[in-house]
Amino acid sequence: MTGAGPSRGQSGAYGGLERVPTGIAGLDEILGGGLFRGGVYIVQGTPGSGKTIFGNQACYTHAGSLAGSLGDSLAGASPGHRALYVTLLAESHARMLGHIAPLGFFDPALIPDRITYLSAFRTLQDEGLAGLLTLLRRETAAREASLLVLDGLVAAEETAASTLEFKTFIHELQTQAAATGATVLLLTSASAGADMVAAEHTMVDGLIALSSRLTGWRAERELEVRKFRGSGFLRGRHAFRITDDGVRVFPRIEARLRLPSRRDHVEGPPLTTGIAALDAMLGGGLPHHSTTLVGGPAGIGKTTLGLQFLGADPAAPGLLCGFYESEAAILAKARALRLPVAGLIEDGRVAVTWQPATEGLIDEICAGLLDAIRNRGVRRVFIDGLDAMCRIAGDQDRIVRIFAALTAELRALGVTAMYTRETDLRGTFLDDAPSGGPSLRQTSSVAENVVLMRSCALRSGFHRLIAVAKARDSRIDPRLRAFDIGAGGLAVDDGPDRAEALLADRDLTRSGGE
Repeated sequence: MTGAGPSRGQSGAYGGLERVPTGIAGLDEILGGGLFRGGVYIVQGTPGSGKTIFGNQACYTHAGSLAGSLGDSLAGASPGHRALYVTLLAESHARMLGHIAPLGFFDPALIPDRITYLSAFRTLQDEGLAGLLTLLRRETAAREASLLVLDGLVAAEETAASTLEFKTFIHELQTQAAATGATVLLLTSASAGADMVAAEHTMVDGLIALSSRLTGWRAERELEVRKFRGSGFLRGRHAFRITDDGVRVFPRIEARLRLPSRRDHVEGPPLTTGIAALDAMLGGGLPHHSTTLVGGPAGIGKTTLGLQFLGADPAAPGLLCGFYESEAAILAKARALRLPVAGLIEDGRVAVTWQPATEGLIDEICAGLLDAIRNRGVRRVFIDGLDAMCRIAGDQDRIVRIFAALTAELRALGVTAMYTRETDLRGTFLDDAPSGGPSLRQTSSVAENVVLMRSCALRSGFHRLIAVAKARDSRIDPRLRAFDIGAGGLAVDDGPDRAEALLADRDLTRSGGE
């Protein structure tokens, strides 16, 4: 069973066997709840991909050292569980423990009572696979281990006299796991060919691949569940980091949110943008729980519009997720323009987060955004910099799917959202975005409302214009309006007269020059 993803609340198969949390934040969500008790799983990766940290983190979580302190993924851990970590390589345990000691999951008090480290290198050399099986069976029973990690499966494979002998070893390991109920993790190096299917891959209950790839100059770690018997899981590649707390996986947002977490309700009165004239252009305001894309050239006033939107309803908790300006810079801008949102930021009713548009993981950013919305009960969200999200995403083909999944979830959470994106000076849609990114036309197809801002050059000056291109289920006024920025933010004209005069003068000036 390898469907598109686990259903919510799925308990698993295997005749109702219990799940075993991995202790890897985010991975249990990908697996639909964790591994299965008594299952045998391969964790495969290139050198430096994080296999050893993965295996140790699973052990310390399983032993219960940090149950509940790293999130819901650890809630199933029990202080009565024991783990056995067996190495087949020549690296000393002291050196390995020295490497993992700074990580948050490490707890020396669990050694050796709850977590036992054992080297089977000499046994494998002297007695072969048969002796290794005997040692594993004996030590698992003696330690009452419910989790066994075998680090260095490639050494066992190289010791085998034939493929049949190695397959027999894997089969006996499965039989032992089923008899004892101990979950087994086999850590091994990646196969030489990425598309090769090793014999052991067909026999085990699951295969988790860790890798690292270059995106331009940037390196990104990725995890892929290639096989998982017993339940659906989230297929495809998922980004992960090795942090101070260990391995943390970020499920692909479009897979994680392929369906919104709850049914959305779009009914309700229009919401004010904080600008009366713009509300009138929108047919009365922003539709309830809708998403608005604001397009315009740099410096036109997109961020100021977003700040007015956040400050328009003091009773609605707000959140600004910015990519270009820090919280201090945003607050300084709000104060300089005497915007009401400045006081809301100071009081904590509007939160500001800043993700520098240098490096980052798009799935981590989206997950953090949704966590902040849920924790704070946010009702208005302003994301300043869809272009930066496109660049951080790396794979530009993903951004439209990410945007669609994110907006659907925001609507389900009862959030009214506003995004910004750069356009050319005229504020028109870009059919072919530079650098291979998605066009504004593609991203605007997901947004329910589109507001365009543009510049108009006349003689020695630039003038600002704004128009509503579309609004969900609303009768809009699409005519351009001129606006200025001063104390209080954007001041939009009540009618199109000044905009029409500016455009007429510009056209007249151009025709005269010709």
